[in-house]
Amino acid sequence: MAIRYQQDIVAWSKEQAHLLRTGQLSSLDIEHIAEEIEDVGKSEQRELASRMAVLLAHLLKWAYQPARQGTSWQRTIKEQRKAILRRIKNTPSLNTCLTDPEWLDDVWGDAVSLAIQETGLDVFPEQCPWVMTNLLSEDWLPSGTDGGL
Repeated sequence: MAIRYQQDIVAWSKEQAHLLRTGQLSSLDIEHIAEEIEDVGKSEQRELASRMAVLLAHLLKWAYQPARQGTSWQRTIKEQRKAILRRIKNTPSLNTCLTDPEWLDDVWGDAVSLAIQETGLDVFPEQCPWVMTNLLSEDWLPSGTDGGL
């Protein structure tokens, strides 16, 4: 008996994989399979956006709270950069996100919200003042008390 997508997605996915492997293509739930494939791509984009927002929030904290700079922030910045670059290497089509102004605006908004929540400051610029090459550069950090601008 066919398992419905809405009833149990895990059992459904196992059944769909079995149908594919055994060549029972006419029994496949094509519409939901297509949705799930699209969701994989969206998941990759969400992961990239999340890591970029954390990176940007920590760079904001670094720039706007120089007295609190420490190895913990440096470690987080380094880890996020590595994870972002690894994700781009494994999924090169994600590179388009890094040049998409709408995506960058959304990520910047998330980063600012996170930085406000973690610092209590509400002084951050409306748009990202830094270029992507610096953001992903291993050694770059914003400097000075002017927010690194």
